Amino acid sequence: MAITHASSGQVVNLGALDMHAEETCALLKARDVEIMWLVLPAGRRVPSHAVSTSMTLQCLRGRVEVHLDGNLKLLEAGQIMYLAGRLLHGLHALEESRVLMTLVLPASRTD
Repeated sequence: MAITHASSGQVVNLGALDMHAEETCALLKARDVEIMWLVLPAGRRVPSHAVSTSMTLQCLRGRVEVHLDGNLKLLEAGQIMYLAGRLLHGLHALEESRVLMTLVLPASRTD
């Protein structure tokens, strides 16, 4: 279930998505925000990287280690974390996890 471009008022049912989505996918893409559904099987690692914009990571299910510029934070179901732009970060799923990632995009974006 991938949605390419969102319109105002568009609704996504996360409960249904959690039951059926087996892969990471883009949920909403708009001029100023992008929301990704991350499916992380136990043991899955996302290598350290940085993005230019700020984001939030909201753990909906499971437990994920978030490696932040040399530090380690635990993100558990029901918790949300803010990451500043250009911050080096990586993920490690300690158990099967679902994470909602919201990227705040620059106002100058034209696509």
